[in-house]
Amino acid sequence: MPTRSTAAVTQDWEPIVLRKSKPKSYDLRDPKAVNQALRTGASIQTVKKFDAGSNKKAAPVVSARKLDVETEPASFGRVSPEVRQAIQKARLAKEMSQAELAKLINERPQVVQEYENGKAVPNQMILSKMERVLGVKLRGKIK
Repeated sequence: MPTRSTAAVTQDWEPIVLRKSKPKSYDLRDPKAVNQALRTGASIQTVKKFDAGSNKKAAPVVSARKLDVETEPASFGRVSPEVRQAIQKARLAKEMSQAELAKLINERPQVVQEYENGKAVPNQMILSKMERVLGVKLRGKIK
């Protein structure tokens, strides 16, 4: 039969203490957890966040229209009356219609019509095409 030793019996391991983990922050914000804490009288910490839940901006908002007005000219220059008349006289002298002139310069007839009515914003390429076809000077100083 085995014999027992008379020495004191010792444990070779360390005790482990089990504890509950701390609640996570999203668990603390849960409305049920907040109500439970209020009922039990536990302390509740509330923090007001800056501009929370609003769409207001901190800086004053400047509208895009105001920025455009400040940085760009209000209107673009239109075709001058001298250029309009020069185009019309040269076209009529060559006995062309607006559509024929537009076809010769590879543009739409509306473009020629806008130039002759003075509604177009001058484009140097279109004016050079018209100068070539009509044989008149439209750009620079007209003498």
